[in-house]
Amino acid sequence: MTTDVDNLASTSALYIAEAFADYNREFRTVTRRAPQRFETRDWRGSQKDAVERIELYQRFVDTAVAGLHQRLGERAQDRALWREIRRQFPALIEPLPDREFVKTFFSSITRRLFGTVGVAADLEFVALDLDPLASITAPVTTNTYVNRGALPLLFEQVFTDFHFHTPWHDFERSVAYVATQVATHCTQAGERRTVQSVEIIRPVFYQMTRAYLVGRVAGRGWELPLVIALKNTESGVLVDAVMMREQDISVVFSFTRSYFHVDLERVGEAVLFLKSLLPRKPVSELFTVLGRAKQGKTERYRELFAHLRTSTDQFVHAPGERGLVMACFTLPSFDVVFKVIRDHFPEQKNFLRHEVMAKYELVFKHDRAGRLVDAQEFKRLRFPRDRFAPELLAELRSETAKSVHNRSADLIFDHLYIERRMTPLNLYLRQQPRDKAEAALLDYGQCIRDLAYTNIFAGDLLLKNFGVTRHNRVIFYDYDELCLVTDCRFRELPQATNDEDEMRAESWFYVADNDVFPETFINFLGLDEELKRMFLDVHGEILTADFWRHVQQKHRDGELMEVLPYQPQRVGAVGGALVR
Repeated sequence: MTTDVDNLASTSALYIAEAFADYNREFRTVTRRAPQRFETRDWRGSQKDAVERIELYQRFVDTAVAGLHQRLGERAQDRALWREIRRQFPALIEPLPDREFVKTFFSSITRRLFGTVGVAADLEFVALDLDPLASITAPVTTNTYVNRGALPLLFEQVFTDFHFHTPWHDFERSVAYVATQVATHCTQAGERRTVQSVEIIRPVFYQMTRAYLVGRVAGRGWELPLVIALKNTESGVLVDAVMMREQDISVVFSFTRSYFHVDLERVGEAVLFLKSLLPRKPVSELFTVLGRAKQGKTERYRELFAHLRTSTDQFVHAPGERGLVMACFTLPSFDVVFKVIRDHFPEQKNFLRHEVMAKYELVFKHDRAGRLVDAQEFKRLRFPRDRFAPELLAELRSETAKSVHNRSADLIFDHLYIERRMTPLNLYLRQQPRDKAEAALLDYGQCIRDLAYTNIFAGDLLLKNFGVTRHNRVIFYDYDELCLVTDCRFRELPQATNDEDEMRAESWFYVADNDVFPETFINFLGLDEELKRMFLDVHGEILTADFWRHVQQKHRDGELMEVLPYQPQRVGAVGGALVR
């Protein structure tokens, strides 16, 4: 016999499923604009789409929560009712693709309604032993091309199938170039491996100013990844790069870059395919880079807490200097860093907690250009207190008590950020051989340039605020003083007119809050004379106000400067070239 609770539960479950369907429909609507943005070279439109799509999830969760409050009234927080809603929900969504997405949406709603701390197993879906890819039985939709004796003919067919409304620029040359690159890469140590087939995921991947064909090359007993970057110029579409090394492709799908816009019917199938190309890339990051940031957070949570169940090491302070704004810690056996905002900041940090959070929100929505780490925001997480080293526990209790609390045998974190762990640049320079230290320092300078090209000024340029990834790329990760280049006033240091002014410990001239003096940057890096000279030879211009004012003016004029995840191999310029 059907009861009122059954009816209310079933209608509520259906309401949530329909709310997710509305969200997913809007998500794909925004995503489907990408081909036209690419074909018309509407890069500003691409940037707006990226922000709009990121904001969709929270907007639809808010709407659904408000709708449920209205529908359920006083029973909106009736746990018995919600247990029944949760019980009915899986059967309702069984026919849908990417069911884990729908469950995550459901859990977002219940966590909001109940202010859940940790996990409420009776109200949400977070099975730690769940493999999000295990239930996938069908492969992602691809086009497969068989090599019938000539690679140029094969890639001619590829490019014919993946055509754009914009014409190709020198189609034959692009075909020949890709065929040559693939053949060269398949020749190792004098042994040439014969390509039997090429498989390409059917939807094109779009990211800012580039389109990518993503797939793999196969022969007898071997496979290699294949990513072809396409550029749309004033004279047409051409191939900008061919990538077949895991390291190069990992950078394209990096946690430091903006999300792809690719219209996938079933995202999990694409993640499974990408995982075969990038086996060291966490599943959580693959979901995230495909634009499913909330599902990426769910998978990061699963990865973390599943690891906690099978490990015994303790949380300890993260390597590097102590942060003035964030308390940072890590689990040595798990490749992330946890950051908690301190209760109080020293006098020189002239801002408030909500301003720090706003900086992280800015980075979340901004073009990260491969130089800003994607920090995932978590609320009300529960960790076993005995997994924390005594000295770390003491610091959390004394300096983050407003957001970290004891509850029984656990620590409750009201708010924290989780980022991929990197080696702090100041430690890296001391630990690595001279050649690697020099390369990292030069990439640090390029990192500052790349950030500037995307209208970001790091604010605090000390080496300790930058990290080095496993691919030896320098990334900025300390956001409390980050700001837009266009919000700064870049100035030369005034010349002292007398000895008294020259000897003063403090500035003898007026300095506004947004004043920046680039020529002083080098004074705080602690470089030896040889490293300093090398840095100045290559990056000396970023220590001039003229460089920053020039970049600033380009932003104000609406010009877009691109930073690519690869070095263009045929055409175009290295990162920082103007997109016209």
